[in-house]
Amino acid sequence: MDERAAPKNERVDAQIVEATWLYYRDGLNQNAIAQRLGISRASVVNYLQEARKRDWVRISIDSDVFLNHTLSGALCDRFGLAAALVIPSDPAAPGTGLERVARATADWLPTLLEPGDRLGVAWGETVYRVAEAMPRHRIADLTVVQLVGSRPAAMGFAAETCSSTIARRLGAHCINLHVPLLLSTPELAEILKNEPIVAEQLAALDTCNKTIFAAGTCTDTSHIALTGIVDPATLAGYVARGAQAVVCGRFIDGNGLPVEGEMEPRMISVRLTQMRGKDMGLLVGSGAERVEPMRAALRGGYATHLATCTETAAALLA
Repeated sequence: MDERAAPKNERVDAQIVEATWLYYRDGLNQNAIAQRLGISRASVVNYLQEARKRDWVRISIDSDVFLNHTLSGALCDRFGLAAALVIPSDPAAPGTGLERVARATADWLPTLLEPGDRLGVAWGETVYRVAEAMPRHRIADLTVVQLVGSRPAAMGFAAETCSSTIARRLGAHCINLHVPLLLSTPELAEILKNEPIVAEQLAALDTCNKTIFAAGTCTDTSHIALTGIVDPATLAGYVARGAQAVVCGRFIDGNGLPVEGEMEPRMISVRLTQMRGKDMGLLVGSGAERVEPMRAALRGGYATHLATCTETAAALLA
């Protein structure tokens, strides 16, 4: 078929693929590619950016580089971790490490999984960013389990979005928890828990041998506050009783112990006792405001693995 007769979109797609191959596989520079394809250098730049945007090409760095950082060893020694991934913070933009950490975690997570694993997935912005950055890497006989009930959240941070996205990228079977995270009364929560299909989904939480989660803050700008899970007065009550962090919707104190309140009987979510003793509990986080919550989760024994940035790692060790 005459290339000139092909639809414009097909011709452009073909040039994007060719430019991508020449740049990443053949090692040609942008000027050489422009001459080869008879286009401008600016077009080559745009094509390479488009290939990245479409996820046709993915740049990754061997995770071992970040596992051998001096701070990694110090974190493992301090908190009894099996491994800690420490990504360099951007010196030109302090406090912006979450995107870097999420992308690095997305590359690392598949190497921590094996056929037959059952991965429990939490929710929130951090886990959502990891899910969105996850490469397509099929793992045989993998099951992904949603750890917390559903709750509307901005920008797709909802629990079912996080779990289903990770499952899709890893070619896994997904078990979603088709109930709200928080009910209006304890009685209604118990009724739903006893529904056969819900009871079956809750039973799957016990079978998870690995988890990925974040530790949330207890401020009025935290995820649980902004999504309306907890009102200001209730949040203040938990803080007054010692709450310093939130793990899977449940409050913990500075040592990682549960802080009970009026919400727990109305909640449908993984229990904190179910988050301990895993083959892998991957805690992901970055930022000054996350230091105390992450330290609380580490002290509580919910994590065996950690992914963070150098700024946050140094603060955790301070």
